[in-house]
Amino acid sequence: MILTLAWASVAAFILALLSGVAGFGGGVLLLPVFTGLFGLRVAVPVLTIAQLASNGGRVWFNRRELRWQLIGRFAVGAVPLAVAGGLLLAHAPLAPLKRLLGVFLLAVVVWRRSNPHPKPPSDRAFVGVGVVSGFGSALLGSVGPLTAPFFLAKGLRRTAYIGTEAACALTLHCAKIAAYGAGDLLTSQVLRLGLALIPATLAGAWAGKRIVGKISDKVFVHLVEAGLVIAGLMFLAGF
Repeated sequence: MILTLAWASVAAFILALLSGVAGFGGGVLLLPVFTGLFGLRVAVPVLTIAQLASNGGRVWFNRRELRWQLIGRFAVGAVPLAVAGGLLLAHAPLAPLKRLLGVFLLAVVVWRRSNPHPKPPSDRAFVGVGVVSGFGSALLGSVGPLTAPFFLAKGLRRTAYIGTEAACALTLHCAKIAAYGAGDLLTSQVLRLGLALIPATLAGAWAGKRIVGKISDKVFVHLVEAGLVIAGLMFLAGF
């Protein structure tokens, strides 16, 4: 168990750093790692606890750039659907949903390349983004790449993007924790593993904040799009 925790902590640090730079990606890439170490039904709630720390750190480190109106609208859609998805986790067929999400992410990158200056979505549209994100995140552990195109189209970059996206994710992770508890998924093993990984995720979020201020907006967008492609391919492959 000590060796397993050591590997999980290293992965959590590296991928929290990635999330701190690109705004997402840590949860998507950590899910297959944690699934291999702990099994899917343990991995998803453990990942959620780790993401609470990672997203909380990103919110704090970028607190001066948060877009509170977007966060509030996102939460209206995300919280109830995250609870519903969390209650369905024990019985839901996950493979078809993952592949559908993979196709969507790759299509988004193709669309962004062919339409580099999209019309910004309205603030109200983020209620719908929250609905889909809340439900999908509760079942798959993380769908951060799903929200990325909408925040980019809204014109958010670097610290504003990273902090606002993290705050939105934080609202649905809190709702998921409540749902997992109601569904008896927060076992003592899950709680021990999740709490043990918090220091590594906080350290990774801090390191990512140090890096993101040194890159340009153009490089930042390219990093996000590269993350979307990688996440889409991983979902299609069934990870």
